[in-house]
Amino acid sequence: MKNTITTLKAQKEKGEKITMLTCYDYSTAKLMEEVGINTILVGDSLGNTMLGYDDTLQVTMEDMIHHCAAVSRGINDILLVCDMPFMSYQTSVYDAVVNAGRLVKEGHANVVKLEGGVEVCPQIEAIVKASIPVCAHIGLTPQSINSFGGYKVQGKTEATAKKLLEDALAVEKAGASMVVLEGVPAALAKHVTEKLSIPTIGIGAGAGCDGQVLVYQDMLGMFSDYVPKFVKQFASVGEVMKNAFAEYKKEVENSTFPSEEHTYAIDDEVIEKLY
Repeated sequence: MKNTITTLKAQKEKGEKITMLTCYDYSTAKLMEEVGINTILVGDSLGNTMLGYDDTLQVTMEDMIHHCAAVSRGINDILLVCDMPFMSYQTSVYDAVVNAGRLVKEGHANVVKLEGGVEVCPQIEAIVKASIPVCAHIGLTPQSINSFGGYKVQGKTEATAKKLLEDALAVEKAGASMVVLEGVPAALAKHVTEKLSIPTIGIGAGAGCDGQVLVYQDMLGMFSDYVPKFVKQFASVGEVMKNAFAEYKKEVENSTFPSEEHTYAIDDEVIEKLY
């Protein structure tokens, strides 16, 4: 069954957990489709995991469209959410709608995601009025690391907890179909989830959210630059890949690969006529 914003909301109402993973390419998207992941997020985290940037601030609209379109070709039933990169929506409501439209038209996204609470509600309202579903993102918002002073848990004081709840209620009222809660104390995320009618997707926000998202390279042990506390590594794929690369290197150097089974034959007389 095709996952949509409607089916995800129905999952919340039934108490069924929602699964989301990041993805940036066709081959990985096909694997996620085969196991029945509900939602893929083409996150601007691709700046870190795919492009090697120190943060997400350098990611462009062209980067997001390129990767989102690739992912779209590998899925049928998964709901495809795509991040709006830094400065693609903060500059004006007009820019927000135009760039959201590009992610849908050129990137084939089903939903666009943007960071921020009350301050981006005008953008959310306008994008939704343009018939484009929106996923909000509050709490630890990576595009704001310079103002946060780094990657820090949000909502730990009474004032900041109230602000986070205010943001959550505001983005729901503005028309967001779901909201990502990142880097938020578990009890606060659970409280916010209970207050909202739209699904919450947690990352570093505890099990009380309606669903969870992880960066797939993190959960497979493929990205070792840093590992956040909230990441569980479900497999050591990075080690498997390194071992395979090393074995390939050895066999090529020893001339044991390619062997006869990996080559194509030709009649000896054809070769003889070449001399």
